[in-house]
Amino acid sequence: MAVANLQRFASRIARNPSIFSITRSSASSCSSRSGSAKVADRIVKLFAVDPEGCKREIIGLSGQTLLKALTNHGLIDPDSHRLEDIDACSSECEVHIAQEWLEKLPKASYDEQYVLKRNSRARVLNKHSRLGCQVVLSPELQGMVVAIPEPKPWDIP
Repeated sequence: MAVANLQRFASRIARNPSIFSITRSSASSCSSRSGSAKVADRIVKLFAVDPEGCKREIIGLSGQTLLKALTNHGLIDPDSHRLEDIDACSSECEVHIAQEWLEKLPKASYDEQYVLKRNSRARVLNKHSRLGCQVVLSPELQGMVVAIPEPKPWDIP
């Protein structure tokens, strides 16, 4: 089946080669628009305090979730949260955000509040708690301070 699809695709290109023709000028204009200046504009630098109390600089991209940035720097185990979806949350997705930054984030959704309460196991919920998968980085969050809490006793194997 894949071979048949590939053959159909090749025959379409043969019939209408202008679809896939790229001139040198259009290729260079594309590369100049998506150059390193764009990536540099998307960089968001954060500070994370790990469970041992060490403050580390974290670099993420705007539009990326906080969870992804923390996972890329080895602060959260990627296997603990396989999807960027609230339904896949474990308590390892929980982070604590400094008060001055918490006010700059959108309010937590009902689903996020539910997951945080479920993960706290009827204990008092920390008002600074958010789910890393639900916090989307933006340039306004440059310099944000987050803390990775210690694993909960019921999550330690």
